[in-house]
Amino acid sequence: PGQNAIVEVTAYGAPPKRQRQSRNRFHVNVGAIHKRKTSITYVESQGEVCPAEHDRKAMIDRTHPLPIIRQAQIVNISRGSVYYESEPISDADLKLMRRIDELHLELPFAGARMLRDLLRAEGFEVGRKHKTTLKRRMGITPLYRKPNTSKRGPGQTIWPYLLRTLSITRSNHVWAMDITYIPMARGFVYLAAVIDWHSRRVLAWRLSISMDTAFCTEAVEEAIAKYGKPEIFNTDQGSQFTSSAFTEMLHGHGIRISMDGKGCWRDNVFIERVWRSIKYEEVYLHAYETVSAAREGIGRYINFYNTRRPHSSHQARTPDVVYFASLPQPSAEAA
Repeated sequence: PGQNAIVEVTAYGAPPKRQRQSRNRFHVNVGAIHKRKTSITYVESQGEVCPAEHDRKAMIDRTHPLPIIRQAQIVNISRGSVYYESEPISDADLKLMRRIDELHLELPFAGARMLRDLLRAEGFEVGRKHKTTLKRRMGITPLYRKPNTSKRGPGQTIWPYLLRTLSITRSNHVWAMDITYIPMARGFVYLAAVIDWHSRRVLAWRLSISMDTAFCTEAVEEAIAKYGKPEIFNTDQGSQFTSSAFTEMLHGHGIRISMDGKGCWRDNVFIERVWRSIKYEEVYLHAYETVSAAREGIGRYINFYNTRRPHSSHQARTPDVVYFASLPQPSAEAA
């Protein structure tokens, strides 16, 4: 079928009598994911992989008359995963994750073995595998030159790196985006930010309890609505940024996509400096009790960072001053 075609699949998992009463159908909508009160819409975009398991799990409707076991079969997940609830992270692991984050900012080149030895010297009894699991949950990796061992996911496109020889001398020429881990008194959240490459100004940001694609696209859409669009948008090769939802959103605005790759590891350093400022000057000074408290505190600091904090790389000027002074001027013909 074509890309906008809809295929109807009758659900035969319920008992015949119940099935005749409900007369419910499940729709396979090629190219979109939806969830409705009377039907579950399941996506299988032509030429792409099916949605991630957590997306398919969210499609399960416990109030729907179709049995849970049949719904799980239709969206291709195990019935056990529907009822599974992950255990909360222990206080010891939360404390360890905060220290790992602090060490990563101080020593971004430290790999698994070095971090393990540093933590053990401070009294943390932790194995390299457990520490690696926590780092993966936090979404951090060491910065150093290494072979490009990244594997492309099925249906995901890795876009070329466009900044290698590019001179970035004006605002809105290149924007960048990244995600970082934010510790709280109990638990943690993820911070995503859109940053103008030339001025280092934070244009938009979002907090989320999970590293999904939605909060990234929301931040980009907000930045574009407020400040126009960049010529190039640069990210790493994280699954949030290689997803079709994210790349199609950028292409829809006519933005060229650039992704860090082999030989471009140094480009992460400038974003790491932004994270370092936010964490050492705000996050680590406060033990946020709630997500709303974290959002308020980080929002207050980002406003200070943009409008009042001088930057040595800008001759003590603020990102706001540099950003608005370096915007491309409209041509005389356009005026």
